[in-house]
Amino acid sequence: MPVPFDPDAVWAPKAVHRVAGTLNGVAVRAVITEHDGERGFLLGPAWVRCGVEPGVRVTVVLAPEGPQRGDLAEDVAAALEASPAAGAFFDSLAQFYRRGYLRWIDGTKGRPETRARRITEMVGLLEAGKKQRPRT
Repeated sequence: MPVPFDPDAVWAPKAVHRVAGTLNGVAVRAVITEHDGERGFLLGPAWVRCGVEPGVRVTVVLAPEGPQRGDLAEDVAAALEASPAAGAFFDSLAQFYRRGYLRWIDGTKGRPETRARRITEMVGLLEAGKKQRPRT
């Protein structure tokens, strides 16, 4: 399914654009990638049952999936901004992993020193390419 815009220009530059929305009113989640020089996302054969076939016009509504940088608390956003590697890896994660990190940090309500420590730990894990923190 071609995407007629540059997601880097419309949303924000990322290595991977995970999106959610609808296609002819049916929920869809996808990853926008490059195919033969065009941006788009792949649809499986099951979509034919929804009326999606080559050459047929469809209505598509897409938005970036999960929490984006602009949605983050200032301290988390600043930490990711200070570490481009961690920030880029965070942006590439599926929403499940991004939300997991954010819930872990938000679980420190009323304990600012613990929150700061967890943010630092999250940045280190992201820099190491870890999708989620090890369970202890």
